Amino acid sequence: MYIKLNKQNIEVKNAKDFKTRLIGFMGQKDIKTGILFPNCKAIHTFFMKEEIDVLGLDDNYQVLYIYRSVPKNKIVKISSTQKKTHILELPKNASKGLVIGSILHFKE
Repeated sequence: MYIKLNKQNIEVKNAKDFKTRLIGFMGQKDIKTGILFPNCKAIHTFFMKEEIDVLGLDDNYQVLYIYRSVPKNKIVKISSTQKKTHILELPKNASKGLVIGSILHFKE
């Protein structure tokens, strides 16, 4: 699937299986894709080679939190009253122009 941000299509992997959720972007350089972590409230950037943007989303893919240029060795928690939240990891600066309340539209 993909999402269009800043007039650019970004491929997004859906991290449904254990291995994808565990590894994520660890060890990768020149990140150009995104990863959607469904039913997730926290991620970490341990063992990452570069900064990423992290979005906290509700069940309608409305942006609840935006963390831009998250450096390596950090933990990001989505503190929300929402029972079901998702996290979208994106390449650095890909979330430019998004604001809290934006609704994301994923396409197959």
